[in-house]
Amino acid sequence: MATPEDRYYLESHEWHKPEGDHVLIGISQVAVDELTDITYLEVTKDAGPIAKGQSFGEIESVKATSELYCGIDGEVVEVNRAVLDNPALINDDCYGQGWILKIKPADLEQVKSLINADDYAAQNG
Repeated sequence: MATPEDRYYLESHEWHKPEGDHVLIGISQVAVDELTDITYLEVTKDAGPIAKGQSFGEIESVKATSELYCGIDGEVVEVNRAVLDNPALINDDCYGQGWILKIKPADLEQVKSLINADDYAAQNG
């Protein structure tokens, strides 16, 4: 699957997609491939302020457990309850229905400081 160019990435494989006044956050196909079958998702930060570099939960698979990180400062406004109930949605559609958090960024321009799609794909190709 190609790396979507409409979002920005962290080295830890979280993507950040600007959508109007908000940013959706999920994990990349690279992370899904490394984790394989995702079995559990825990979001520890489901409302309120969140800081760049702050962990907002963890994701578990049959192979590993990984922390999830936010790449920008903002306010958590929504958690995707569908993926909490069924983490396999991330396996099936990590760039669509498998998003995890929606935040209202303190500064939308901050997202542009993350890794762009071309550079992320080159690092993980």
